[in-house]
Amino acid sequence: MTGKVFLVGAGPGDPGLITLKGARLLQQAEVVIYDFLASPELLRHVSKAAEIIYVGKKGGDHTLPQNEINQLIIDKALLGKRVVRLKGGDPFIFGRGGEEAEELAKAGIPFEIVPGVTSAIAVPAYAGIPLTHRRYNTGVAFFTGHEDPTKEALVPGLEKQTGKAETLVYLMGVKNLPSIVEGLLQEGLESQTPAALIRWGTTSNQKTIAGTLETIVQKAEEAALTPPAIFVVGKVIELRDTLNWFERRPLFGRTIVVTRTRDQASELVNRLNDLGADCLEFPTIRIVPPSDWSPLDQALRRIEDYHWIFFTSPNGVRFFLDRMEYLHLDLRSLKGIKIGVIGPATAQALSEYHLQADLIPEKFQAEYLLEALSHTPLANQKVLIPRAEQAREILPEGLRQMGAEVLVVSAYQTLPSEEGKEELEKKLAQGLIDCLTFTSSSTVINFLTLFPRQEILSLLKKVTIACIGPITAQTARNNGLQVPIVAEEYTIPGLVTAIEKYYDPEKFKVQSSK
Repeated sequence: MTGKVFLVGAGPGDPGLITLKGARLLQQAEVVIYDFLASPELLRHVSKAAEIIYVGKKGGDHTLPQNEINQLIIDKALLGKRVVRLKGGDPFIFGRGGEEAEELAKAGIPFEIVPGVTSAIAVPAYAGIPLTHRRYNTGVAFFTGHEDPTKEALVPGLEKQTGKAETLVYLMGVKNLPSIVEGLLQEGLESQTPAALIRWGTTSNQKTIAGTLETIVQKAEEAALTPPAIFVVGKVIELRDTLNWFERRPLFGRTIVVTRTRDQASELVNRLNDLGADCLEFPTIRIVPPSDWSPLDQALRRIEDYHWIFFTSPNGVRFFLDRMEYLHLDLRSLKGIKIGVIGPATAQALSEYHLQADLIPEKFQAEYLLEALSHTPLANQKVLIPRAEQAREILPEGLRQMGAEVLVVSAYQTLPSEEGKEELEKKLAQGLIDCLTFTSSSTVINFLTLFPRQEILSLLKKVTIACIGPITAQTARNNGLQVPIVAEEYTIPGLVTAIEKYYDPEKFKVQSSK
């Protein structure tokens, strides 16, 4: 049976700019064939069972020539596969999507086009340049700066092309920038006409160079600007000083390492990305089931015997309640049992199962949970603590001192992970990492065990360490790290606020003075 091909626009670089339909098709794809300019972050939408093939082209280095890409798409569809051809920007805006669609039509393969946000409009917008503004222009024109070499006119701008468009946008124009500028000046544009180049637009690596037609070539050479970049010409560029929102975010240009497990990292990554940071995920631990389920299973089968259950992490909540479901135990068996949690994130995990915490301490660590229980009668009360196999003993010991009968069971375990180790080590050696975040003592310990001790301590001397709370910070300090950032509220939002405050203190001075 013949499959079907979806030519999907991936957007200009920011993975959040893909369409809802594009994301859904990625989830349903059996084969994904993607380009250099399609954000690798989008591959998270793809099923683990799908085949993923990279066919990117950059700087003359082609993984596959276009005719072989066309044939690859056809071959996969002829196998009866549901194929997503993921293309940077929009498939039909200088993306050769039209050529690929023509080949599919010739081969009799059904296809659909899913438009994407083209870099031609998104990149200038992220640089604070509106392509149209009624005070400045009545039209905008789009051009490729790298034409089909078989055409007679190689360099756009040597023919009359501006027409009534006061704003001109060139895609892939860096290589031919001098020729483009020369052609525009020959057409009669003033040498003082504003011009701008935006490289890696809509990403945390975005870089904008603004000037005029007279100065832009020299500025590009001085900045050693290389593709991919968008070239914009027109008076609307004058608005950039006022509308430059993206590059003014407090963490813009900062590279921050997130050491949480990949399935837990999204909240921290999203919050940091929203502030402009480029996040490098390096999960130092992976969360897996306990080495032996039987202690937890026995406790669950006698759950009605307990007066309290204390959860010290969202992971404990999820493994505990998922195990209940696995054993076909009804949530109603928890009726009458009080539940204490160490903080709001753990309470949120409970709420996902339609359960509410009876006790949340004002500060989110075991000592404060014990303090909150100081006036609660616990003598002869049976307490269950489902947690990680390796954890601090402060909570169970403190409860026993209060007279409680405490059973600690392993609900999960944390194991070291080396995913992305080589990439991180390389970036650390090159001085490309600004900040390293730790969200638990286990992330600190596992991170440090992955590297030779003296070598990693040396590499981290110029990296700012940020910890979610004082316990994690103390673990880091005990292992030879300097920790200038410690969250006042021991949550992910609190950690993000502490990082923002460190890098943008003036903002918080203004807020506190109001």
